[in-house]
Amino acid sequence: MTESVSRDASPEQRVTEWDGDHARTTGSGDGELLGVDPAELGDEDLVREMQSLHRTRLDTLRHATDSALANHLRRTAELETEYLARHPGREVDPSRLRDA
Repeated sequence: MTESVSRDASPEQRVTEWDGDHARTTGSGDGELLGVDPAELGDEDLVREMQSLHRTRLDTLRHATDSALANHLRRTAELETEYLARHPGREVDPSRLRDA
């Protein structure tokens, strides 16, 4: 997504623009990002933050305001992108693979 997104767009549309290796919120009006830069977090803190977001995911999806959901999606993308950058060769559990 390269164009500006209106406020009427879904939370996913407001969040999916990438700036280098990190997610960047679009269409939010002020462009202010919340939270500590994931690159500044230690490994334990990064995993703890991801666990917290995943624990609250369904509740946020079902009951939060559009802006809260957009922030949740943005933050999840930032943290997961940082995790994948740190662990590009992460161990894949063979039981999670499907036959081709």
